[in-house]
Amino acid sequence: MIRAILTDIEGTTSSLSFVKETLFPYARARMADFVRSRAGDDTVRGLLADARAAAGDASLDDEGVIAQLVRWIDEDRKVTPLKAIQGLIWEEGYRNGDFFGHVYEDAVRRLKAWHEQGIGLYVFSSGSVHAQQLLFGHTRFGDLKPLFSGYFDTRIGAKQAPDAYRDIARQMGLPPEEILFLSDVEGELNAAREAGFKTFLLVREGGATTSDHPNGPDFDAIQPELF
Repeated sequence: MIRAILTDIEGTTSSLSFVKETLFPYARARMADFVRSRAGDDTVRGLLADARAAAGDASLDDEGVIAQLVRWIDEDRKVTPLKAIQGLIWEEGYRNGDFFGHVYEDAVRRLKAWHEQGIGLYVFSSGSVHAQQLLFGHTRFGDLKPLFSGYFDTRIGAKQAPDAYRDIARQMGLPPEEILFLSDVEGELNAAREAGFKTFLLVREGGATTSDHPNGPDFDAIQPELF
């Protein structure tokens, strides 16, 4: 019996285009000004130190770190301090009403139904926990954060590493086989399945798939009671 559902965001609850065409360019365009104006803040200063460590160059000055952060954005790198800084920049965008967090209508409807059925809902994304909460907290459907019992990001491990899912199950306090993981990336689903999770592949574009994971075009195709 499925007692919890763990979901990815990009390509799963939310469109890839929102992240790629709205969030990433927004953060990229504001990265330099943000770092220059906030470098004295304790939180940002710590993240810049983490970025230097991730780059393997402790001698980088702030301008060098800015260049590295922008380069990571262009390379779509899943670097934890970058994701945290992006989240801080996006917070300003959400607060200013520059954009809303995109969530598919079918995802909202089914998440609400599962929540009412007593199924625990959790998020696992490469974006920081802060960024995840911002997205779900500022949607055109209202604040969806109360639906979720917990959030996980790459601080717990890489999304294609089975140990990350084992740690998530331990933190949930559930056997892996009672957790259903939703994603649009087969490598992530493979890792979750290796850890003992049930899996479902979202194929949002409606294309054919030869995946051996149960799959479908939207959340309406997911039936937790059948797993």
